[in-house]
This record gives sequence, C-alpha cells and structure tokens, in this order.
Amino acid sequence: MSIVDVRSHSVRHCCDNLRVRSDAGPLVSREFLSAYISGYADGEGCFTVSISPRATLKVGWEVRPSFSVSQNGDRAEVLYALQAYFGCGSIRPDRSDKTLKWETRKLEELLGRVVPHFTRYPLLSAKQRDFERFALVCRLMADGEHRSRLGLIKIVSTVREMNPGGKRRYDADELLVTLNRDQR
Repeated sequence: MSIVDVRSHSVRHCCDNLRVRSDAGPLVSREFLSAYISGYADGEGCFTVSISPRATLKVGWEVRPSFSVSQNGDRAEVLYALQAYFGCGSIRPDRSDKTLKWETRKLEELLGRVVPHFTRYPLLSAKQRDFERFALVCRLMADGEHRSRLGLIKIVSTVREMNPGGKRRYDADELLVTLNRDQR
C-alpha cells in the first residue's frame, strides 16, 4: 500500500490495511489497531512538554505539550495510520535524525484523543510513567494552571520527572529556583 493510499483512508480502512498474517488469515479489528498503536508508541513515541521563555506571557514562560512518533520514510504508512486513527496531527520531516515525524500539539486533541487512548490502552514500559505525568500536565493546562506562577511551578515539578535521559534547553531545577524567587 502506498503512502497516498493510507492517507486517503479512514480509521476503518487503516485497520483493514494494517494486517497481521496468521494461519487463520488476517486479524483486523479496532481493538487490535488500538493495542498495536500503544505498542508502537511504547517503542517509537515520545510524550514531551517543552517550557520556553516568552516575555509576552504573564508568567514569562510558555508550556507546550506534544505527542510524537518518528519513523523512517520507507515505513511512513504507520504514521499516516496514526494520523487517521487519532484524526489529528501532522507529518513532517525531522531534520535531527532524517526521519518522518507524526506529531500533535493542540491541547484539545491531546486531551480529547491521545490521553483517552493511552489511558484505555496503557504502555508496558517505563514510558507509562512519562505518559501519566504528561496527562497530568495537559489536565493542569486545561484548568489554566500554566497561566499562574504557582501552577507553572506544579507543571515544572512534574515535567522534570519526565524523560530522564532527554535533552533540555532549560534546566528544571534552575527554572524552579527562578519561579520560587520571583514569587516572593
């Protein structure tokens, strides 16, 4: 199946085109695809919350949650299947490692589609803890916590426990010291 074929199909058709061959023939179901997506994200997905300075914001920092999955271009069908399954996000080249990346950053999509999926079909690795923290940050943001200094402190405290081996432009401990100092 070509990338164009996958892109133009609905979630049901994606289920039809992602098949597992067995002696009994193809296994195709929404339940299978849902479990497959969780397993795939467990290996290739990333729950991230970026925090960057923004002078125009009241608290001076912007919080941006993101869920993404990367894949080599020759296996892009899976990314288009993810896009169809979740009904959101975009696919773009990732210059850092020359792969393609499907990503969604909109809070309403994260809370309405991504978080419910991974709540119902949990990850099996330690990445589940990152997801739980990610989901908490998304809920805090939905409650407007990212717009107050105390809420931002809660978010930064949660984010600093995520992706322990990941790169960070701003050290969470230093940011917490700054936020707590500015609060006095």
